[in-house]
Amino acid sequence: MRLRVPVDLLIVSVCTILLIIVITLLPSDVLRIILGLPFILFFPGYTLISALFHRKGSLSAIERVALSFGLSIAVVPLIGLILNYTWEIKLYPILTSVSLFILGSSLVAFYRRWRLPQDERFEPRLRINMPQWGEGRLDRALTLLLILSIAGAIGTMGYVVATPKVGERFTEFYILGPESNAENYPQELIPGEEGRVILGIGNQEQQVAEYRVEITFDGEMAGEIGPIILDHDGEWEQEVSFAPTKTRPKQKVEFLLYKGASAELYQTLHLWLDVKATP
Repeated sequence: MRLRVPVDLLIVSVCTILLIIVITLLPSDVLRIILGLPFILFFPGYTLISALFHRKGSLSAIERVALSFGLSIAVVPLIGLILNYTWEIKLYPILTSVSLFILGSSLVAFYRRWRLPQDERFEPRLRINMPQWGEGRLDRALTLLLILSIAGAIGTMGYVVATPKVGERFTEFYILGPESNAENYPQELIPGEEGRVILGIGNQEQQVAEYRVEITFDGEMAGEIGPIILDHDGEWEQEVSFAPTKTRPKQKVEFLLYKGASAELYQTLHLWLDVKATP
């Protein structure tokens, strides 16, 4: 028996596999955008519609296209919601999940078409008819409006993806207790006894950044850390110890963060210590 693969499902599957290859092996942003837009906005809905409505004439061409866009917009966020509770919302989990949905729906659609007689199968053909203004003018106007809306949505999405807005620039600077929790900070020490905390920096500056940290006791230098060089979205954590030398209550331990070669203070954190002669 001769097995005839539907052209539309074959194109969708090939484009999906090409996108996986491009994202995995090639650094081309242009190819990612060209293949990624239909992958997110059209393919999931189209393959699902193909699996549900596999008979010829079950939907008109414009209905099939409109429902494909609409269902894609519904299915992809639903997949993201499931990933949020089962895996994680990052590039490769999303790519894997959506690809499996598209390829699985394509297989179901192919199987259901294959079981039908040849003359009852849905087989798309590219045919463009310009609206004829006359009887049914309102319907044709609405059809054109829908087509223009879809084209506008695709164009807008392409522009947003191609020219992403730079996010907010900031640096996370924090202190944790010795057990990496926001508690059990040292509060009472004796002279010479070491206090320990975990100091952390997170770079959200949208570029590589260099940092250094100064540690002071009541304004007097007690130590320095750095330079610390982090890529965007990079994180740094290190256990930091300090030992007071003077007996006095309410001593201020400060952690001063500087960025780059600037002498201007960027951020500051502090702890209060009671240093007593005896525990």
